[in-house]
Amino acid sequence: MSLDPTTFETIVPSRYITFTFPKPLSSHHLRVSVLDSPSSSAARIAAMWVPPGRESDWIFSTFSGHLQLLLSSTTAHHLSRLILIGNPPVHSHPISYFSTPYPSSNQSKETEEKLRPLLLALTPKSAFYQKGICNNEFPEIPFLIYEDEVTGCAILEICEGPCAGEMLIENVVVETNSTKEFRRRLRFKRMPNLVQTQMRILPKNELNSRELDNLEFVIDNNVLVHPYLSPMVGGLSVIAPHLESRIKGGIRPKALCLGIGGGALLGFLSSQLNFDVTGVENDEVVLQVAKKYFGLESNELIHLIVGDGIELVEKLAKNITADCKFDMIMVDLDSSDATLGVSAPPLGFVTKSVLLAAREVLCELGVLIINVIPSSKLFFKRLISEFDEVFEELYEIDVGNGENFVLIATLSKIENDLNACEYSLLNKLKSVSGSYISTIQKISRSAEQEFCK
Repeated sequence: MSLDPTTFETIVPSRYITFTFPKPLSSHHLRVSVLDSPSSSAARIAAMWVPPGRESDWIFSTFSGHLQLLLSSTTAHHLSRLILIGNPPVHSHPISYFSTPYPSSNQSKETEEKLRPLLLALTPKSAFYQKGICNNEFPEIPFLIYEDEVTGCAILEICEGPCAGEMLIENVVVETNSTKEFRRRLRFKRMPNLVQTQMRILPKNELNSRELDNLEFVIDNNVLVHPYLSPMVGGLSVIAPHLESRIKGGIRPKALCLGIGGGALLGFLSSQLNFDVTGVENDEVVLQVAKKYFGLESNELIHLIVGDGIELVEKLAKNITADCKFDMIMVDLDSSDATLGVSAPPLGFVTKSVLLAAREVLCELGVLIINVIPSSKLFFKRLISEFDEVFEELYEIDVGNGENFVLIATLSKIENDLNACEYSLLNKLKSVSGSYISTIQKISRSAEQEFCK
């Protein structure tokens, strides 16, 4: 079926079109996918090469992955249209791969020049009349390169859950600063650019094969490699004296974790800090994956519940007794709304009624620690405002990846000076999250108001 040449003259919010096109300097074809932003904005266009070998990855082969690429673009201005160009996927589902280098700079430039008439044809009319574009000039269409630390991937399983939808479990090779590490990851198709869980894995035998599929691994529970988990654990330092008092009194601190994923946080709190942990996950298949691939076990220190975490907190708040209250609530829930891009927590959590319920479930010196990926300044403003009405003090940790930060909310005023305190637990937390503990910042009313202007 041929495309109408006028199809791309205007921006149509969330329109997604794919087609094939003859590849310049080759007898093969390219897959071209065009996505318009869900929100209206000036016509700003960019193209992106799909990394060779990764054409079947959900990041590049699905609407949701394409949308996240558009929304997370680092271009100077928000994009209204992102065009993905690459080889046609060989399979309809993600497959194992080892990264193939992009074509040489000269070859890429030659191909880009050959594709320029196509890109101009895919450019909306309004882009030709924007300020700064003179007569006989064409709008600039930058070519973006997708880069991450993954150099190889072996798909272990693709399955589907009633709430999370399709998901995949993969072993990947990650290379940073010439250092190679193996990790096991969980990703959802509805938001494939967001890694739900990753844990370090260690090869059982000597590495003698480049094929990841042929290697056997064991899970390493001693470290947290997911970017925001160490800061979340470090956030416990604000109530270190309380937790230390519990431990010295022979009482295990109690943690309630909303959102389990692969269970990396639950396993660490239990095995490394000896906490009593209750985890809540709304998808039973995700729990099965956590047990099968990430070493999560239900035992006397780890209690697993299938259900909605927000609903559970509201239910507990109505009849919980003082001796059953938790010392900490750890929240790792992301929004399922792909149009918001990667964001956390879901809007349903950022309400006064839910936060009041969470407060009721915590003990007097308890703390709520939450992974936050703000979709906008307006979202951040609402989140801080709601938390500020319910909790005594707010603190934050910037994870430093340009995306996450950890919000820490306490029921009581914190009197201790961490720099002047020495506790066994605090020293253990510093060994895990030392650099983050030193960056904990209290959120003052004036700072909040200044941020939200």
